Amino acid sequence: MDMVSRLVAERPVVIFSRTTCSMSHAIKTLILNFGANLTIYELDEIPNSQQVERELVQLGCQPSVPAVFIGQQFIGGANQVMSLQVTNQLVQLLIRAGAIWI
Repeated sequence: MDMVSRLVAERPVVIFSRTTCSMSHAIKTLILNFGANLTIYELDEIPNSQQVERELVQLGCQPSVPAVFIGQQFIGGANQVMSLQVTNQLVQLLIRAGAIWI
């Protein structure tokens, strides 16, 4: 998990995505609409993406994208993020991580 840990370190929100993944696009748009400070790693555009993808699968990402980390904690994929949104917990996580200021 070294590669993922390094990419996630000290960033309030990190999303691992693919440029062609519609669910990744939806999750990125949702979080960006809050004005969140986020870092996006497109697995089809970064070097060592196969290693990153293997580490994401080891974390339980099935499929491997989108994979969302908030406050260096692995949140999950699209279903988990949407569940947080529906239950009004997503904004609080973003605030606690320092990704948004209200």
